[in-house]
Amino acid sequence: MVSIPVNLYTATESHDVRFHLLHKKDGVRLKNVRWCPKDEKQVPWDDVVRGFEYAKERYVPVTDEDLEHLPVKTVHTVDISDFVKLEEVDPIYFDKAYYLAPEEAGIKAFALLREALEQTGRAAVAKVAIRDKENLCLVRPYQDVLTMETMLYANEIRSTQGIAVNGADVSPKELQMAVSLIENLSDSFDPQRYHDEYQAALKQLLDAKVEGAPLPAAPTEHGEKVVDLMEALRASVEATRKKSSGQADDKEPATRSRTISSRRRKSA
Repeated sequence: MVSIPVNLYTATESHDVRFHLLHKKDGVRLKNVRWCPKDEKQVPWDDVVRGFEYAKERYVPVTDEDLEHLPVKTVHTVDISDFVKLEEVDPIYFDKAYYLAPEEAGIKAFALLREALEQTGRAAVAKVAIRDKENLCLVRPYQDVLTMETMLYANEIRSTQGIAVNGADVSPKELQMAVSLIENLSDSFDPQRYHDEYQAALKQLLDAKVEGAPLPAAPTEHGEKVVDLMEALRASVEATRKKSSGQADDKEPATRSRTISSRRRKSA
């Protein structure tokens, strides 16, 4: 068993525009009050604790110290159990991304693990306790660090029964045309090419409202209703044919792996 001391960092951040709730009559922001109906007064955060309802309106308090002493090794550890090929893991299981970076005492072992994962094309399946839950996670190389993707468990993925599409007859010609369209529009993945246009438009609208300027015009174009699927596919293939010439398949190397149990610190 190899133990590597690491620090845990949140790998993503939100740029969503956030709204507040206002009183419609006077435009004043509403407050969320932690109200104790027994004492009939507001309760400050320092006097708030978690509580588990074990019977109807009967609670037992649970403190941070209680959770720190759970008899589970994943409370302070990213505990690796298996190594798998990254392409074997369906993205539907991915939840939230973190970075793992080594403490000074673990730099060499961390680098060894990272390079071994890189070379073998594997990712490490592990468990770690974060925010009152033991998470399944996947550890893989990313740039100069390791990423840890927390994952959903199998029983958290809903069945497709009842919503799956059945009874659609696809002709060989329609399938061939659809494949041609996909191939014409295929390219290597570059995340820098994609931007949140909704957020940009929302900020424009908010700037206009703040300044009392006219609001941006809504788009007038809407997709036409497809009457003849084959004709629509043929037109799409023709429109994209020039894009397909001279493009090669760029496959990114998969991620790689080797064995360990890593102690973690709380998110920085």
